[in-house]
Amino acid sequence: MKTKITRIIFALLVPFIICTAGFAGDLVIQGGTVLTVTNGVIENGSILIKDGKIAAIGEYAPIPPGAEVINAEGKYIMPGIIDSHSHLALNGDINEATDPVTSQVDMADAIDAHDYGIYQSLAGGVTAAKLMHGSANVIGGLNTTVKLKYRTSLEEMRIPGVRQQLKMALGENPKRVYGSKGKQPSTRPGIFATLRQNFLDAQSYQKKWENYEEKKAEGEKAAPPRRDLKLETIAKTLSGEYGIDCHNYVHNEIVVFLDIIKEFKVPYVVLSHSFGAYKVRDRIAESGVGVQTHTDWWGYKAEAYDAIPYAIKMMMDEGIVVDICSDSEDVIRRLNREAAKVIKYSDMSEEDALKLITINPAKILEIENRTGSLETGKDADIAIFDRHPLDSFSKCVMTLIEGKIYFDINSAEKTALK
Repeated sequence: MKTKITRIIFALLVPFIICTAGFAGDLVIQGGTVLTVTNGVIENGSILIKDGKIAAIGEYAPIPPGAEVINAEGKYIMPGIIDSHSHLALNGDINEATDPVTSQVDMADAIDAHDYGIYQSLAGGVTAAKLMHGSANVIGGLNTTVKLKYRTSLEEMRIPGVRQQLKMALGENPKRVYGSKGKQPSTRPGIFATLRQNFLDAQSYQKKWENYEEKKAEGEKAAPPRRDLKLETIAKTLSGEYGIDCHNYVHNEIVVFLDIIKEFKVPYVVLSHSFGAYKVRDRIAESGVGVQTHTDWWGYKAEAYDAIPYAIKMMMDEGIVVDICSDSEDVIRRLNREAAKVIKYSDMSEEDALKLITINPAKILEIENRTGSLETGKDADIAIFDRHPLDSFSKCVMTLIEGKIYFDINSAEKTALK
C-alpha cells in the first residue's frame, strides 16, 4: 500500500516540479532499491533532488528536462549514515585534561575540514557526525554536529540551528586522570560532588546576571558581573540552550546521574556508551533520554565486563531511542556492519537495524527534521551501496550530501585529491 501511495505522490509531484522549479541543478537517482527507513522499501525507485533537497521519491517516473541522472540499477539507496559519537577531524585535540571542568572549550575550534578521515568516512556512507570532546573530564567541552563536507570549511560543515551538547563523563576515566594527580575526583562520589557543585555555581552565576539585567532595565547603575565562560556554558546547559552528552558505563552511576539531571531540571540529555544501561532500562525510558552505544564491545576494561550484545534490542523494546555510534575512526567506516550484527544477536527487522545508524542518531542529535530518512523535503543526504547495506560483503559506491557527490568509488582517487 505504501509503495502504491509513493508512486501516486511521485507522479503528481514531478509535473509540478518540472513546470515551476527550473532545471539547473536537478538530479535524479533512479533504478535502485530505495530503503527509506521510515516508509518502507521502494523497488526500482527514483529520487528527484532539487536544491539539495529530496523533491520527490517513489517508483520510476519521468525525468525533468536537463536533470543529471545517476543510474542505481541493481544497487541499494539509503539515507546517509549518521555517527552520533565521533572524535573525527580534531587533530588529536580531544581532551583538555588540565582540569575536571573545562566547559569553556568548544570543539568547533579544532575541526579540520581537510582531515582525510572525513573522506574515509564518506567512503563508508557516513554523511553527518557529532564531533566530541573526550572523556577525561567530569565536564568537558561543547560538541559540534556537522555534515562531512570534505575540504570545505567549518562554516559549511556545521548544521545551522542545531543545539550543541556539552560533554560530561562519569566513572573510570575522570577518576584515573585526576586521581593520579592527587586531586578531586578520584572516586565516583567525587565525580558527582564535582558535578553538583558546578551546577549550583552555574545557577548562582546566572542569578547574578539576571539581577544585573533587572537593575539595568529599571535604570539603576550597576557594574555587570565578571563573565566566566565555564559557568556561562553550564548555565546555558541547565536552561536548555545546550544539551548534555554523558559518557558512562555502569548501571548505578547512570541512576545517580538521572537523579541529578531531574533535580536540576536539565531539559536535554543523551547517554554515551552506557553498557550497563540495559539493567536500568526502565529508569532510562522513564527519563526520556536517548542512548548512544555499541554492538558487541565488551571486556576491554573493568567497566565493560557486564556488556552484552542483546542490550540494544532490550532497550529499544523498552521504548528508548538507541543508536550505534563509532567512537573510532575505524568503526565509523563500517557502521552498516555494526548494525547488521544486531540482527545476528537479536530478533530485529532490517528496517529497525538501519534505524540504529540513520533516523535514531538523527533524533538524538535533533536533526531528524532534516536527515536520517529518505523523505520529501529532507536534505538529500544519501548513501548508495552495491549490495544491501546490511550484507557483510556490501560496499558504499557513492555518498551525497545535500545532493552533491562527495564520494564516488569510480573516481575515488580524483575525488580524494581534487
